[in-house]
Amino acid sequence: MADSSKRLVVGISGASGVIYGLEMLRVLNALGYESHVVLTERARKNFLLETDHSLKEVEAAASRIYGDEDLAAPISSGSFITGGMVVIPCSIKSLSGIAHSYNANLLVRAADVTLKERRTLVLVVRETPLHRGHLELMLSAASQGAVILPPVPAFYYNPKTIQDLIHHTIGKVLDCFSIPHELFRRWEGG
Repeated sequence: MADSSKRLVVGISGASGVIYGLEMLRVLNALGYESHVVLTERARKNFLLETDHSLKEVEAAASRIYGDEDLAAPISSGSFITGGMVVIPCSIKSLSGIAHSYNANLLVRAADVTLKERRTLVLVVRETPLHRGHLELMLSAASQGAVILPPVPAFYYNPKTIQDLIHHTIGKVLDCFSIPHELFRRWEGG
């Protein structure tokens, strides 16, 4: 049996920024983590619209990949033990489904299972500006135990590339799971 603490569920929703999801998978793979990935249909389309990366690259970076309609997948059950889940990026539609436990697809069901099992759920909400409804959804998800982690870049470490900015967000996600990494230089005072 695989070490369940080194097994994460990764949801990639249809928000802009699907490159965060692909890079998350690459980093997890490099760190020796097993990734169980669910892609929404909109995320699949966004890979074609926003990136030069193919879905084959996403599939190659994942340990296992599921369609969003596969509600019988192992990640839909609390008996499939994981170290938690990240939705990266997390669309407002997915956030709404998670906040309301509206398990109409596998991404939301897996997130709901993560919350009910008291495992770490990180939502990389990718939207701006935010209106009150968005904020209330985030508050609702947070009150149920989710970590809200928008991809907000830091500049104290003097990033040079877009990859540096992406790695900062991924590093912050890994911190939520207590996964050691060296994706960015940490602040040591000024």
